[in-house]
Amino acid sequence: MGIHEIHDHKAMATEMFVEQVAHAGADPSAIPPGPETNCSLNPRRDYSLESTAEDEFYESADTSLRRTTQNDASLIWVLRQLEVLAKRRSPRIAFKTKGRILFLDLGEIVAVHAEGNYVSLRHPPHPSLLRESISSMAEKLKPYGFIRIHRSVVVNISAVEEIQPLLTGEYRLRVKGGKEYLVTRKYKDNLRDLAQLWVGSERLPG
Repeated sequence: MGIHEIHDHKAMATEMFVEQVAHAGADPSAIPPGPETNCSLNPRRDYSLESTAEDEFYESADTSLRRTTQNDASLIWVLRQLEVLAKRRSPRIAFKTKGRILFLDLGEIVAVHAEGNYVSLRHPPHPSLLRESISSMAEKLKPYGFIRIHRSVVVNISAVEEIQPLLTGEYRLRVKGGKEYLVTRKYKDNLRDLAQLWVGSERLPG
């Protein structure tokens, strides 16, 4: 039964009840409602008539509301836990320097420079030096969004802000902070990995 039909039955039951009271001249609380109306007096609601069907409707709605609220709360909790896990599992690099093992988020590394038998990890506020070849670092960092642009330089693609073709067939690349690098022709095809989508051009300019 729809809510409008419930209210219609309630109004009809109220009119019948008032007529019975007026005719009998009795106390309204002493006259039991007829079984066809299925109504009861509710002292907590100013002695107004309440149908059992309407009570069931509101109880059902209240239960559904509580269930929805609980589901929303559970979903929010799950999302927060996933966010915490994502932060915990962000890629980090561990390296030994000066007798200690340091941990650094890969996203903080702008570039890696070759310096003899060492490599320098360029990140704020100061670079870190560790004993490793640039070729080895390029292979290890490739799955994490780093590309080699020069025989002695590897850059983080998320730090690249601009590339410019040169007449020599090479490219000039600028990263966050304003530092510029030369991209040699040997490694220029790696620049395709700078973006997942190239708009307005099917290949690199130049």
